[in-house]
Amino acid sequence: MQRRSFIQRATVGATATAALAAPAIISAQPQVRWRIASSFPKSLDTIYGAAEVVAKRVTAITGGRFQVTVHAAGELVPPLQVLDAVQNGTVEAGHTAMYYYFGKNPAWAFGTAVPFGLNARQFNAWWYEGGGARIYNEFAAKVGVTAFLCGNTGVQMGGWFRKEIKTVEDLKGLKFRVGGFAGAVLSKLGVVPQQLAAGDIYASLEKGTIDAAEWVGPYDDEKLGFNKVAKFYYTPGWWEGGPALHSIVNNKAWEALPAEFKEAWTAANYEGNATMTARYDSLNPNALRRLLAGGTQLRAFSKPVLDASLNAAKEVYADFNAKNEDFKKLYDSYFSFQREQIQWNSVAEHRFDQYIKDVKL
Repeated sequence: MQRRSFIQRATVGATATAALAAPAIISAQPQVRWRIASSFPKSLDTIYGAAEVVAKRVTAITGGRFQVTVHAAGELVPPLQVLDAVQNGTVEAGHTAMYYYFGKNPAWAFGTAVPFGLNARQFNAWWYEGGGARIYNEFAAKVGVTAFLCGNTGVQMGGWFRKEIKTVEDLKGLKFRVGGFAGAVLSKLGVVPQQLAAGDIYASLEKGTIDAAEWVGPYDDEKLGFNKVAKFYYTPGWWEGGPALHSIVNNKAWEALPAEFKEAWTAANYEGNATMTARYDSLNPNALRRLLAGGTQLRAFSKPVLDASLNAAKEVYADFNAKNEDFKKLYDSYFSFQREQIQWNSVAEHRFDQYIKDVKL
């Protein structure tokens, strides 16, 4: 009896102690609030939406103790200044395309896409398993940020043109809205590149300030209304074979997070990455059908245009490799990985896709 009584008293005591301790443990957990500055408007729900996936998942995983909010382009900082805002601590995080910062250092472009580079699956493999994340973040650490892969649009379209592009000569003098690295390549062919945020493209194309523009692909391009002011829609966007998006975080803010919150952020970015590609793959086919039904003229860049673009890209690569160590380190990793991937893809994926394209099931 005394033994049973002792056990009962001990059990009651332990329960009471746990009940008293539990609120203290819960209240001791930190309350953290982060803001993500996006480079994209809310109207582009697919590319903007990846950051929303991250914010919602982080908040849910942590039971609201780590609350994250997303702010559209221009709400906190201009769309092309997200890196600066994260770097200087104006915001804790951003969601952006790293090639927007090509002008600061061309090595940033490897975080999104470079001409004739990796497709979406290959980029994922390079980033997660091929050393890409490590090498890229060694570079990013020099300005106090870390990049987390958070989205990929898949291969993009080559853009909207008022006139047909049949030869390399047709590119000369063309004022073309196109991002960083592609602009450096196309300028060798006589193009006058213009880097504009998404919200500024339509008005510039409508007014004739620019002659052509590229953004992502059918779903986004239809939303932005480019088909209303340009007739010819070209493929492929050889400068963006698999353009990735990233959430970037301020390293001081990151180091201040509890380990649990870091894990929640990392997991949420995996989800954001997968979700964006799936949404674009799901939405682009019907959007393209609607555009074609509305009078859009689909065209493919000719082989001479592609060959000239490739040769120009090789010149730019050689120049940057010769004078930029950060660039060369990323270039060597990125393109050696691509060579292996292309060999494998040609054996399996490419042959499978080519066959399925021409049959009915």
